[in-house]
Amino acid sequence: MTQASVGVVIATRDRAPSLARTLRHLLDLPERPPVVVVDNASTDGTRELLARDFPHVHVVRLPFNRGALARTDGVRALGTPYVAFSDDDSWWAPGALSRAADLFDAHPRLGLLSARTLVGPVAEPDPLNDLLAASPLGPATDLPGSQVLGFLACASVVRREAYLDAGGFHPLLFFGAEETLLAYDLAARGWGVTHCPEVVAHHHPDPRPRTGRSATVRRNALLTAWLRRPLPHAFARTRDLAGEARHDPHARHALRETLARLPAALVARRPLPLQVERAARTLDSLDTADIGATV
Repeated sequence: MTQASVGVVIATRDRAPSLARTLRHLLDLPERPPVVVVDNASTDGTRELLARDFPHVHVVRLPFNRGALARTDGVRALGTPYVAFSDDDSWWAPGALSRAADLFDAHPRLGLLSARTLVGPVAEPDPLNDLLAASPLGPATDLPGSQVLGFLACASVVRREAYLDAGGFHPLLFFGAEETLLAYDLAARGWGVTHCPEVVAHHHPDPRPRTGRSATVRRNALLTAWLRRPLPHAFARTRDLAGEARHDPHARHALRETLARLPAALVARRPLPLQVERAARTLDSLDTADIGATV
């Protein structure tokens, strides 16, 4: 890997202590990747922390919270051909970015690589690892690893060209299970999306409950269906959520938020090409949206 093959983008908001820990890990990597922090209008002293303790880290300061779109601002600010995403509670294992660069160099169609994720101080394997590794889409002759249509954003590396070609993360979803739609859009443009367990990321999520996470994940899964899947599928998913809403307040909240965004989703609707729809249909029974991604 050349010194500037892979850069790292971090989107953050109001998590200065966790961000500082992540930056220390990233800046200690043997690959010495350039790092861009995109600050989603923090008010907790994040900007002061960055200026004081990490003056050599490039910071993109946003005037308001752009959610997952902040990652696209970071990608545009980097000139490296490959971009690794970290959250403010995740970082890459030594050598992981070098290995990722080798895989991208060797496989020109590879658009996104999903890493193996180790969680917490004891480096417990994330349950998503096994789901991705066992993807029924299997391997492709011109790609490494197993083909997937989902990933964990903070454990992924993208080809910059592919990411921008696909449009990046979609503005309608903001945050929460936003990965599947990007995987769909990459595949629809002909880019490969694979899981490569030899590339390793570390994730140290806050153990406290994430208020509203369940409703957001359900909303975005349904919006993804309206944006890219056949209408009968989208109607069926809506009917299912409406049934859950009768007794589940989180489902009711998700349904209300979906309906509020549905006109915009219909305007932006772009059904998947047949071959990608077939792959998505194969994976429908393996829905893992509750843990943040879909195989």
